[in-house]
Amino acid sequence: MKTGRALCSSCDIYCQVKTEMPKNGGLSNIRVKALDTRPFMANICMKGVHAPEGFINPNRVIHPLRRVGQRGEGKWEQVSWTEALDDIAERLNRITDQYGPEALSVSTSQWNTQTDNGTARRFMNLFGSPNWISGVSMCAGNTAAINRLVYGWYPYPDYPNTNCVVLFGHNPKPHSWTPVYNAIRLAQNRGAKLIVLDPRRSENAEKADLWLPLHPGTDAAMCMGWLKVIIEEELYDTNIVVNWTVGFESLRARVNEFSLSRVSKITGVDAELILEAARTYAKTGPAVIPWTPVTDQQRNSTSAIRLMCILRAICGNLDVKGGELLHGFNPDIISESELELHNLLSDGQRAKQLGSQKHPAFTYRAADVLRKPAKKIWGYEYPNLVNGCFMAVPTSVFRAMAYGDPYPVKAFFVLGNNALMSYANMQLIQRAILTQDLVVAVEHFKTPTAQLADYILPGDAWLERNALSDSFGWTSIYRTSQKTVDPPGECRSVYDFWRGLAVRLDLGEYFPWANQEELLDYRVRKVSSSFEKFANKHPIYMQPPEYKKYERTGFATPTGKIELASTVLQKFGFDPIPNWRPDPPSQARWPLKLFTGVREDAFFQTGHRHIASLRKRQPEPLAFLSYSDSKDHDISDGDMLMIETKQGKVLLKASIRDDMPIGVIRVPHGWWLPERQEGDGTLSGAWEHADAQICPDDPDHLDNEQGIPHLKGISCRIAKLD
Repeated sequence: MKTGRALCSSCDIYCQVKTEMPKNGGLSNIRVKALDTRPFMANICMKGVHAPEGFINPNRVIHPLRRVGQRGEGKWEQVSWTEALDDIAERLNRITDQYGPEALSVSTSQWNTQTDNGTARRFMNLFGSPNWISGVSMCAGNTAAINRLVYGWYPYPDYPNTNCVVLFGHNPKPHSWTPVYNAIRLAQNRGAKLIVLDPRRSENAEKADLWLPLHPGTDAAMCMGWLKVIIEEELYDTNIVVNWTVGFESLRARVNEFSLSRVSKITGVDAELILEAARTYAKTGPAVIPWTPVTDQQRNSTSAIRLMCILRAICGNLDVKGGELLHGFNPDIISESELELHNLLSDGQRAKQLGSQKHPAFTYRAADVLRKPAKKIWGYEYPNLVNGCFMAVPTSVFRAMAYGDPYPVKAFFVLGNNALMSYANMQLIQRAILTQDLVVAVEHFKTPTAQLADYILPGDAWLERNALSDSFGWTSIYRTSQKTVDPPGECRSVYDFWRGLAVRLDLGEYFPWANQEELLDYRVRKVSSSFEKFANKHPIYMQPPEYKKYERTGFATPTGKIELASTVLQKFGFDPIPNWRPDPPSQARWPLKLFTGVREDAFFQTGHRHIASLRKRQPEPLAFLSYSDSKDHDISDGDMLMIETKQGKVLLKASIRDDMPIGVIRVPHGWWLPERQEGDGTLSGAWEHADAQICPDDPDHLDNEQGIPHLKGISCRIAKLD
């Protein structure tokens, strides 16, 4: 039996797992198991266990395919990698000659392309295009960028030593965010408090010391209420506030606008419960407020994220044991931020980044203001945290692709990212893709997005490659993944794709590593002669944590302090103090609220629907609603529903749940049916079931500073279908 260690990238957590394979076996014989089987230590879920089943699926793309017939018609021919890359490079050159390098846009999902090693951004910066986007624009990456505006880094929770965990809409479970679930349970076993803010009576709400059932999308208002209590009762860390913050009095004035009665009215939570929760958080420290995808996806997202940053900071929970740590870079490893070469993208091309003028918060405009302090504190001008900083605004990119405004975008590369279903306004995205002169997908399967491509190139999977992970630039903790089996057919790494293009476009000198293995050797060269030796010795590589580093260095902000009042946002004409932007007035025509963007346990984002073992657990697309709403609309469990917003409509089966709040419909993210016929008619069921087509991206549904969509509280209606 051959055994090894790997990082499962079936989701973005990257659990370290054990792999087992008979000496003469292949992918079908691999077993994926937990490294540690003790209770609350088995960091592996069903997606990891069943991953090999997906990699041997007969519908996996294992050879390069070129479209023959009309785009979306489903007709393909097999070609060689050489033929494909030659043609792609030639066509890209023609597009560049006519429209400029900014006419290339690239969309990736980092968890699916963990072998990137920063080379996508490296290629883009050398090529001259600022129009890189990713799903992390509204899932952790944007949070990292907003955290940088407050204190210059994205903190990491110290679960083993914390006394209090606060979950804003986040619901880690044994089969979803498994390590976080285990860490929280262990903390509770030690006596740590758990505060859950969630419209649903979720699994973690059931286990919480305090549950605050707030209305969807009201997280920023709730934080204002907490700060009102903490500031008024002087529960904050005076030393931090006096010596290490700017803008405290302005913050106090803003918070005073939010009486607990006002916050209670906005959020739907009793004022006494808000008071108790705020006091518990402030007095029970050190405490953590872990990242949550919920605040990433609200019209008040920037304010909500900043307010959580402020809560951490003024309560003394920042960069302390048991609080949230500002890791910085590990000096022993060459980081992806260094490899990306952002300094080689000219000022003129950075200025063309789509969406940056109107929504600058995670674009180059914000990053350039932070260049000097970042260099001073962290050693790099462009620390790309969660691979989500200094990107273009997705909705602006898709509008440029669809309508040529403010300039044409004519080539679209999508890598490990089902872009059609991964952002808001699916109608716009399809139009955008169909207007392109060149569409290239690097994928495992013919996803709805790949079905609209000119080329589908076969990518490798996490059992088929070595890898090095630092949580997308978030931490200084590196973990290694060891290749278990060779990839099937002609599947290749993402690095091979970028290098192959670079060589053909006269950029080969910047890609001196012949393959990914040489690049990994290069990244660990300060501490080991090869990645293989490094990985054998170091499943995890880290340095002892240093607390309160800011006392020695200051913060990586323009003022060198925690910016309660943001000088960066003020420079761009935004309110420097967080605020609350009320929802548009409700209309009788749209009586319910849609809560979407949340993954199901068996799947991650739009993936895994092709894995039979997982589909048995959740075979059909469901919509979740309360018993009260089901009675009001004469709906029974299993009835087919039409769920409609101003943007569009989807068809889903009703699942009546006692944990759902009245007036809220929850639609899971990412449903399509791989078993259905491909093509632009239904795109394998995507046009019937995908939540992206009911998520709008008009100004009322965008966060002003970031330009990301509001997915937590969209007005909607439902109807039972015969």
